[in-house]
Amino acid sequence: MKKILVIDDDSYICNLLTDYLKQKGFEAEGSLSGINGIKLFDRNSFDMVLCDYRLPDSDGYELLKHFKSSKPSVPVIIMTAYADVRMAVKLIKSGAFDYVTKPVQPEEILQLLQKAFSEQKVHKSVSSFNENFIAGKSSAIKEVLNHVELVAPTELTVLIEGETGSGKEYIARAIHYTSKRKNKPFVAVDCGAMPKDLANSELFGHVKGAFTGAINDKQGHFLEAEGGTIFLDEVGNLPYENQSKLLRALQERVISKVGENKIINVDVRVIVATNESLIKLVGENEFREDLYHRLNEFKINLPPLRERSEDIMEFVEAFIQRANKQFGKSVTGLDNEVKRLLTEYPWYGNIRELQNVINRAVLLTGTDKIQPGALPEEMRYKSTQVEEDNLSHKIHKTEHLKEATELTEKEVIYNALIKVNFNKSKAAKLLNIDRKTLYNKIKLYKLESMK
Repeated sequence: MKKILVIDDDSYICNLLTDYLKQKGFEAEGSLSGINGIKLFDRNSFDMVLCDYRLPDSDGYELLKHFKSSKPSVPVIIMTAYADVRMAVKLIKSGAFDYVTKPVQPEEILQLLQKAFSEQKVHKSVSSFNENFIAGKSSAIKEVLNHVELVAPTELTVLIEGETGSGKEYIARAIHYTSKRKNKPFVAVDCGAMPKDLANSELFGHVKGAFTGAINDKQGHFLEAEGGTIFLDEVGNLPYENQSKLLRALQERVISKVGENKIINVDVRVIVATNESLIKLVGENEFREDLYHRLNEFKINLPPLRERSEDIMEFVEAFIQRANKQFGKSVTGLDNEVKRLLTEYPWYGNIRELQNVINRAVLLTGTDKIQPGALPEEMRYKSTQVEEDNLSHKIHKTEHLKEATELTEKEVIYNALIKVNFNKSKAAKLLNIDRKTLYNKIKLYKLESMK
């Protein structure tokens, strides 16, 4: 719940706004003076400040300087009489988010709050991505990033192909945050996780009463991404009958909600990703050929981690820093044998697997350097070829979940997912269980993070 501080010496206005904001689901607290407002601000974690410009003991400019120097990320909205508009504009140049003239309309305040929080969220997303994106220095990833730089300013639909866990969503975000749409939403959708009968509703929305269970209107992911980018991961798993609506959205830039015939114009850039060959699915009549060509306006092939081994240590260093922060540790580096094992390991699960291994190793490490004993046993004692042979043998022996004997259920499911490159539909068939059961098991064992 967002917490708002209202500062105004007019008790009527102060109470009016705090009561209104509470009715709208905010936590609000009022102050009738600037000095008391500063004390409340310093003692509490407010998400927004509404501040009157003219106060008996101070003015909006002095308060703004204090707020922005203390917590610069907290937006401040100035409330002022019309005669002080020039000063309000000056305050905006000094860091205020916006101003509103009196007499104050609560509805106008609400709109400004929503706008501020929306922009704040986008700003945090951009900053977070820039801070967390790990590029690498290998020639393979440099070529990918060159393609990102070329295609980002355009409106071309991008198809990203790569193994599960190789970082396809990060590349999609890199395209988005390098484009002119960077200050608009980035909406990521896992097509493989959408129930077949709800795919249209999830993507394009529905109206109340459109089907059993539709008790409210639903916006849908395309409308959530309006003005920005929608990223469709595992697009090859999108049901065939839903692909025609996606094709229409791409070609005509219009959608229709389930349950109504109204045409809605959309301004959304589409980026899709797949861990399997779409052209192969076209040949098997599981994917529309016309949709494939529409998605394939610009293709980026993302190499697996084993083909960019020069980047492994850069990822390791970053993952160690994150794990230190998460677990309250102070690991500074790696034992030489650990470096060798990490660089020679084939990383079937790519970057996600590497991050999981480092997280576990940091958690287990009691010294300043990660030792071999903190790594998974199979990394220390099995050669690459033996590991592949054993993995293939285990998967073959336990293709039906109920027949698993030596392996745990979690291992069986994980091995099956690896065999089919984390295609959940194929894994469910391999394990002889329905997709819903598989999704529940994946969630139960947290296998999604091991992709």
